[in-house]
Amino acid sequence: MPRLIRFNKPYDVLPQFTDGESRRTLADFIDAPGVYPAGRLDRDSEGLMLLTDDGRLQARIADPKHKMAKTYWVQVERIPDDTALAALCKGVTLKDGPTLPAQARRIDPPPGLWPRVPPIRERKSVPDCWIELILREGRNRQVRRMTAAVGHPTLRLIRAAIGPYTLNGLAPGAWDTVDPPRRPRP
Repeated sequence: MPRLIRFNKPYDVLPQFTDGESRRTLADFIDAPGVYPAGRLDRDSEGLMLLTDDGRLQARIADPKHKMAKTYWVQVERIPDDTALAALCKGVTLKDGPTLPAQARRIDPPPGLWPRVPPIRERKSVPDCWIELILREGRNRQVRRMTAAVGHPTLRLIRAAIGPYTLNGLAPGAWDTVDPPRRPRP
């Protein structure tokens, strides 16, 4: 049976096991030889990563053609109105083309949210808001580019779920082993 690890990646950690510049990597947190990330999460983003020792499972999780939903909690500048949220839902046009439709809604600050180290830059004259964004594709820095395209730059980005796997009960820097999804029948 393939091994599947759920990891809550802290801010400023590279989503890989090695680095030639002495920056923090997955190796600083995970002692599980033979597993590799199923997808990426930018150094300046936080939250759920899945790692596995099975190449087919890795591809099924990471490859956009499988359309596995990824849920993000995004703290943005200003309060997005219904028009901005509708644009995210419809899909926005980025430099590399239009995005697929997404799900987007304003949410309260996520319960049990840990403080980010270092904290985000806060401006007294500019309010901020949390939105939940669910995507089924995974372009480079896509969430940040989408929120900027509708006039609400991202301040903090946390991946909360990948398919059925969530951050629930997992502290920043912690990991555990979970049951892999069943393979689809041919």
